[in-house]
Amino acid sequence: TVRQGSPDDAPSTGPSRTGITAIWPHRNDLVRRPVAAGFFALSGTGEMTGRSEIEALGRICTPIVLTNTMGVGVGYDAVCRYLVEHDSGVGGDDGVLIPIVAECNDAYLHDARGHHLRVEHVFQALDDATGGPVEEGAIGSGTGMQLFRFKGGIGTSSRVVSRAVGGWTVGVLTMTNFGVRHRLTVDGVLVGRHIPLEGSPQLADDGSGIVVIATDAPLDSRQLARLAKRASLGLGRTGSFGADGSGELLIAFSTSYFPDTSSLVSEQRVIESHYIDSLFEAAVDATEESVLNALFMAQSTDGRYGRVLEAISLDTVGEIMGQYGRS
Repeated sequence: TVRQGSPDDAPSTGPSRTGITAIWPHRNDLVRRPVAAGFFALSGTGEMTGRSEIEALGRICTPIVLTNTMGVGVGYDAVCRYLVEHDSGVGGDDGVLIPIVAECNDAYLHDARGHHLRVEHVFQALDDATGGPVEEGAIGSGTGMQLFRFKGGIGTSSRVVSRAVGGWTVGVLTMTNFGVRHRLTVDGVLVGRHIPLEGSPQLADDGSGIVVIATDAPLDSRQLARLAKRASLGLGRTGSFGADGSGELLIAFSTSYFPDTSSLVSEQRVIESHYIDSLFEAAVDATEESVLNALFMAQSTDGRYGRVLEAISLDTVGEIMGQYGRS
């Protein structure tokens, strides 16, 4: 999390309201043991480096880094440097790397042209990434992000499917930066219509969202692309419609399927037929909940020019849900 300076700072000197969120599919020599991956773009006005390799080769061989729009270059450079420094084999055999770096625009609060992100910030995020619960809200790359014109940020959720269809886990992390207020939907209730905007804040209704899905189910790249596509339904259930100026970019990877490059013909096992439906359902539900967690866990945040993104009132949401018979 890179949060320094005050709203009174001059342009290009601050304040910084941004950060880095890093995801390791695994730490056991990811460069040489890439995981299978798939990609889907609901709306393409955004950037995710390495997506062409995912689509062509169906794999990820670097950690995934999320950041702000102007920080993509720093993130890409830093991941390359980090992996080379921590793996002598990469430099020794002249191997090259194509990191996965995705962005959303946090310039409403953040002094994006001030270039506040540095290589050491990315290194710290890569070093600090651990398993277990993930901090949510205005944290890491979500520090300056908005959601339905409230404060947004990072959200996570997961589902475990029935043992009868494998007992697999589907985990989702979202970086949220999208949404027209009147479309905000919670469990089918159009909550946003009951919380009108005050004044005319200079904030576009379109934006972006990055969805990262991880599963331990044995899926190949084709199936993972299908899984990533289903996450767009989860975004839609919260009110997203993939606006023209928005970049909803979605990726999925499997921690139990590794592309086999050593055999002439691969014989790896994958889930087949309708048994994948439970994973589709899990991806939709976990994506929806991860967006709401990003919204509900965020704290009000000020930024440049005295702008403020207020956190949504949970009490207000509860009252509105009560009007529709929801506890």
